[in-house]
Amino acid sequence: MAGAGAGAGAERKAQLETVQADGADEGCVTFVLHGEDHTLGNSLRYMVMKNPDVEFCGYSITHPSESKINFRIQTRGGIPATEILCKGLNDLSNASKHVLQTFEAQVKEFRLKQGEAME
Repeated sequence: MAGAGAGAGAERKAQLETVQADGADEGCVTFVLHGEDHTLGNSLRYMVMKNPDVEFCGYSITHPSESKINFRIQTRGGIPATEILCKGLNDLSNASKHVLQTFEAQVKEFRLKQGEAME
């Protein structure tokens, strides 16, 4: 798939790959997230581990010079790890939106109070 703004014929590497051992069920998958680091890895791991259907979740960075993480999920009860990953990403996105909205509301309130104090 060609990258946006890239020259004709330029290939863009996928942001997400899955690695699954032969014979392993879909509840035990390692996802390779390219262009990511501890910022996403640790927060996503936290959100995924809150799910009671998750038996194990962890991530590693293969080498400091590589910007990718290996993110492993093992589930209980045959639930696909891809579903758990999607839910974790959605939960993290919703939490981030809430934090941003709360922050912006507090900044607005602070600025209004500062404007009143100046008068």
